Amino acid sequence: MDADLEGVVNSEQVKLQLYSYWRSSCSHRVRIALNLKGVEYEYKAVNLLKNENRTPEFEKLNPIKYVPALVDGDIVIGDSFAILLYLEDKYPDRPLLPKDLKEKALNLQVASMVGSSIQPLQNLLILNRVEERFGSNEKLAWAQFHIKNGFEALEKLLKDTAGKFAVGDEAQLADTFLAPQLLAATAKFQIDLSLYPTLARLNKTYDQHPAFQAALPLNQPDAPSSS
Repeated sequence: MDADLEGVVNSEQVKLQLYSYWRSSCSHRVRIALNLKGVEYEYKAVNLLKNENRTPEFEKLNPIKYVPALVDGDIVIGDSFAILLYLEDKYPDRPLLPKDLKEKALNLQVASMVGSSIQPLQNLLILNRVEERFGSNEKLAWAQFHIKNGFEALEKLLKDTAGKFAVGDEAQLADTFLAPQLLAATAKFQIDLSLYPTLARLNKTYDQHPAFQAALPLNQPDAPSSS
């Protein structure tokens, strides 16, 4: 076999490695995308509660010390949005971004709203800081304020455009961001989704979809055993 061709074949056989924590909504996004695209990967658990993300070894993968991180041969990506765009380019057969410019822009807008204006304000690092400065009673109120603010905007944005999924009738990039955020809002922060009918309907769709089910936190190898 030609040496150059052999290298290509071998690189294609190398399984992606996803450094993930079971409860991380950013990792959850990437797991959904990998499942939707039918891409096999090796799960590498990083226990945030044990500060495994702060080891020198992990810092080499992601200098900001967050999960997820994706390793594809000599390519290392340490941001969920960047990972998703990389997967979109590498595995285009099952697209998460449509060709229609209006629909593509809406997908990116939803993803950015969740990834920039909601999730970072209720992640573990921020909530711990809020608790240190203002007390435990303020931690939940802080998270709920920012989630509700974001959900009100998303409901207005999607109520007249959503199909079976957030943008049309196929799961796309927007859904990979929405599903983990909706789960976190209800499971951890006591948000009543009945206030947001479109988001509540989408949440039920995600609950019934195999790719979303397989990506759920409790279905990950590092999730605590229920036995």
